[in-house]
Amino acid sequence: MANSKKPRSSNSRGAVKKSLAETGRRAGAKAEHLESYSESFLSQVVRPGQTLLAAFSGGLDSRVLLEVLAALRGQLGFNLRAMHVHHGLSPNADVWSCFCRETCDALGVPLETVHIDIAKNNGLGIEAAARKARYQALLNDTADYVVLGHHQDDQAETMLLQLLRGAGAKGLSAMANHDAQRRLLRPLLDIARSDILDYAQQHGLQWIEDESNLDMGYDRNYYRHEVLPVLERRFPAAKQTLARAAAHIAEAAGLLDELAEIDAKLYVSGCQLDIAGLANISEARARNLLRWWLSSQQQVLPSTLRLQEMLRQLLSAKPDAGIRLAVNSGGGVWLRRYQGMAYLTTELPSVPIALCWQGESELQLPDGSRLVFERTTGRGLAVERLGINKLRISQRSGGERFKPEMAKPTRTLKHLLQDANIPPWQRERLPLIYCDDMLAVVPGIGVACTLQASAHETGLVIEWLPA
Repeated sequence: MANSKKPRSSNSRGAVKKSLAETGRRAGAKAEHLESYSESFLSQVVRPGQTLLAAFSGGLDSRVLLEVLAALRGQLGFNLRAMHVHHGLSPNADVWSCFCRETCDALGVPLETVHIDIAKNNGLGIEAAARKARYQALLNDTADYVVLGHHQDDQAETMLLQLLRGAGAKGLSAMANHDAQRRLLRPLLDIARSDILDYAQQHGLQWIEDESNLDMGYDRNYYRHEVLPVLERRFPAAKQTLARAAAHIAEAAGLLDELAEIDAKLYVSGCQLDIAGLANISEARARNLLRWWLSSQQQVLPSTLRLQEMLRQLLSAKPDAGIRLAVNSGGGVWLRRYQGMAYLTTELPSVPIALCWQGESELQLPDGSRLVFERTTGRGLAVERLGINKLRISQRSGGERFKPEMAKPTRTLKHLLQDANIPPWQRERLPLIYCDDMLAVVPGIGVACTLQASAHETGLVIEWLPA
């Protein structure tokens, strides 16, 4: 077992561990293998001049990752920065932050420390909430890639956890070494933790020992310390086998995504999903497309039972039925059906609108939606005839009448919105643009016929982008 040594800035017992090389334990070839493997992986993905952001907790895995990246940045030509996310969950959190700063300074790696607060009643649990907040902070960065220190043991643990939670192919595929969609790289994913430990010992590295890693109240710690050792006594290669199985399932999950993309070309239009298309394919294929569509809208996938209920109601409800189903137990995002299409909507508080347009190219509304103003010629609202200071924005109050076409009579706005197939939940929040007391523009419907720009006039095209 490695000896412990505190960093200069620490006076907290057990905050940081320094390992001494174990004589005769393993040859330096293991360290060379780790670096050469990482170099081979990164050279296939990263281009010279790109920026990598290392997630640096200060623990063993991220400490070795940072050392390897610092060693490779010159020969591969990438820029390297690091981020330490300070959760404040441990009494040693400030000490760890100082350690990370000193380590990065010694390696010449710029470090950003991000402080986040985890609410106790967050609905996810401390472990999941901290992980979500950490990923959010990392992915908000502008780096080309975020690099994580996950290794083969992590992959095996994740696979086992997901299996016992009843996860589908997406969950069982665990982690990818290259997640292009989220800009994530895991160069150590096929490396065993024992090899990472050897590397740290051979290089005399210091790292943090997080006391929470011994807390059996966390599922991952229980599997790591209680379940996997039992499996390995009977099946010595259990971790490698589980990691390999995760890779096989990831390949299958990729094929399911490819199938969903084929179906999406036929049945997905923008953010809308054609319900008749779901009915045209097998139930398993329809569930696969529904999962893919929800994921493409950046939604956390619902449970299997909830997904089946969503599909059932979409396919069996009457055409005029008003479906409204929560995508996840927390609510906030709802599945709706209108005119044969499925939509995702967000419940927002009703906030009165009372704004004036001062010539901006974009105007933020109180509910988070936006109005975009584009000057053009021969289309839209004839602003030069009206003057830009005469436009005000308000919400619907009911009973409005509008005449967008000279050859047709004035009609109620309610009927015009219905004819335009604008979903009811969008009609309720639709902003209206007035010139003095005259309804001048209804986004999605048009411009009052007497205020439309002629062929040679400057016009203002106004588009509403719902939140």
